[in-house]
Amino acid sequence: MKTKTKRKSWRKPNDLMGLAPAEYDLACDIMGREPTYTELGIFSVMWSEHCSYKSSKKWLKTLPTKARWVICGPGENAGVIDIGDGDACIFKIESHNHPSYIEPYQGAATGVGGILRDVFTMGARPIANLNALRFGDPSHPKTRRLVAGVVAGIGGYGNCVGVPTVGGETNFHASYNGNCLVNAMTVGVARKDKIFYSAAAGAGNPVVYVGAKTGRDGIHGATMASAEFDDNSEEKRPTVQVGDPFVEKLLIEACLELMATDAIVAIQDMGAAGLTSSSVEMAGKGGLGIDLDLDNVPARETGMTSYEMMLSESQERMLIILKPDRIKVAEKIFAKYELDCATIGHLTKTGRLVVRKNGKVDADMPIAPMVQASPEYSRPWKPTKKRKPVDAAKLPKHDPARVLQELMGCPDLASRRWIWEQYDHLVRGHTLQRPGGDAAIVGLPGRRKALAMCVDSTPRYVHADPETGGAQAVVETWRNLTAVGAKPLAITDNMNFGNPQRPEIMGQFVGAIKGMRKACKALSYPVVSGNVSLYNETNGQAILPTPTIGGVGILKDASKSANLALKDAGDTIVLVGATKGWLGSSLYLREMEGREEGAPPPVDLKAEKRNGDFVRGLIVKGQVNSCHDLADGGLLVGLAEMALAGRKGAELSPPRTDNAYLFGEDQARYVVTTKNAKRLLAAAKKAKVPAMAIGTVSGHLELTLHDGVRISVDGLRKAHEGWLPAYMSQKN
Repeated sequence: MKTKTKRKSWRKPNDLMGLAPAEYDLACDIMGREPTYTELGIFSVMWSEHCSYKSSKKWLKTLPTKARWVICGPGENAGVIDIGDGDACIFKIESHNHPSYIEPYQGAATGVGGILRDVFTMGARPIANLNALRFGDPSHPKTRRLVAGVVAGIGGYGNCVGVPTVGGETNFHASYNGNCLVNAMTVGVARKDKIFYSAAAGAGNPVVYVGAKTGRDGIHGATMASAEFDDNSEEKRPTVQVGDPFVEKLLIEACLELMATDAIVAIQDMGAAGLTSSSVEMAGKGGLGIDLDLDNVPARETGMTSYEMMLSESQERMLIILKPDRIKVAEKIFAKYELDCATIGHLTKTGRLVVRKNGKVDADMPIAPMVQASPEYSRPWKPTKKRKPVDAAKLPKHDPARVLQELMGCPDLASRRWIWEQYDHLVRGHTLQRPGGDAAIVGLPGRRKALAMCVDSTPRYVHADPETGGAQAVVETWRNLTAVGAKPLAITDNMNFGNPQRPEIMGQFVGAIKGMRKACKALSYPVVSGNVSLYNETNGQAILPTPTIGGVGILKDASKSANLALKDAGDTIVLVGATKGWLGSSLYLREMEGREEGAPPPVDLKAEKRNGDFVRGLIVKGQVNSCHDLADGGLLVGLAEMALAGRKGAELSPPRTDNAYLFGEDQARYVVTTKNAKRLLAAAKKAKVPAMAIGTVSGHLELTLHDGVRISVDGLRKAHEGWLPAYMSQKN
């Protein structure tokens, strides 16, 4: 990073608002002088890890982002895909990890609010929310409080704004003791010819601020999210935003109403870095300048400085470029919803950001170099050392009934009902498959088709082998969508990792990206949006590498879907996919042996595609009564989940009943039930898909193995449903 301008001696590293000294020098070169205090704040947030992706963009560029159904890939507020009939699906996942650890309720709530705005700013009606949550060891003194606050925040915001929360995942591990993860995803639907983008156009066009008033909450939130925590993290509470879901609901309706007119040239939500990022990004994408008069910004606090206004991350705000003759139209609409609507500036041909307050220019900065010359690092990285497979024959033998009981009641597999019953997952009346299955299904009003959606990641696999784990996170969503009968179309990713300046952490990131790239290419399953959250560590202790994948798929006919519940007694249970009994990095190994070791199960992308396409074809043809993909806990856990969902039992006769076969986590596998096993097995043979009948559905509430093992379904339910409510009812 070559620089020419020497900074003043008083500019010590802690005076630079998170910028590295060399970055500050570069800012001086761009300006041709030292920046003012406000300008320094603008540089600091725009060049923060959270906004600039300076450590990750080199690798993000390698991900496949195109397909014939992709309308808009990464670079906009959210990704857009064609779902037929003139409809488009708009979706994205984003993190609010650091704020949620500091202030769990508001951190999680504003995470939901922010991702909703990313979607409806493009013209979509939000139809569903999902989330992926990671908490520390249940015995850690902060974990219970974080779980309670985060879940309440997600439910409090999503329920009030009237968008159903239809799916997600929650896991526990000691690596998250100092950094919980809150990843929020929103899915919306728009017409293909009514999608709105953020690139400003038309010098002289007015810049209009709409929504809630600006306060001092959230100042430097983007910078805080780009640094690791220490023992003083609680002091960062003032950087956490405060949300109001009722204002967000009004903002959604007002924006969609304005979008039905021809008034909007460009629109952008004020998310991370608030007015700074929205104005700079809009003008930058359009190759224009922008002149702002902050005296016109609606404020809820007195005496705010330019620095505070530009960096505030107050919620429920949008920035719009309007046609000059449509200002009155916008003012009338927003007045109806009792929201502010104020002209705060205009576009220029200068290519500069000019910020005025009280008649004084507080910032005058070139936009193009500030954006295009933002730092891009090629961080040193070290590959993760390969682990050896676990030799299952050398492990102690355990009674399968006891193993299943313990796994079904362990923190990572126990029912999440306590969580999702706090979410309104039925509001709007279009949720066809509720939380608790492989993927949620949401119908589209007046249409036969529906969207399927899910979020997945297996961090213990990524930690063991980042490339395999990254690929597995992608194929897990692909399998979950397939298991309900949907054709997977695209993903959004949330890359949660530790400090990228440590080569071993950067190696985890690079490996995960490589695995994701291979999986996306093999499955024709592109990345259309996403978010990177780095520095998730406290006092040098990093989280497990957690690339969270959100997948979206389409069902052309919602009536031809499947779920995991066992249905009719006498149906044949068929295992699809090859089973070798892979126990490396498995839940079995961790929960039964207290060991987190071994190579994770291999991912065979050709087998994933072949087996998944076969299973989806069976569902669409109506040849299976139930379907469930196999993942954590393996075959017997998957069958237990099917039994619990259907309130049925099963008489099982698998070819092996050793622990490795029953609880190994081999990939590319599904369990289906059918009335015509002969036809199904013949079709599998023709498609060269491994498949075998392993039992029948029973009316008795037991899972029985052929060697006399009997497992009570009611006993499993008690263990499965009981852990989380009992845990949350305890007093610290």
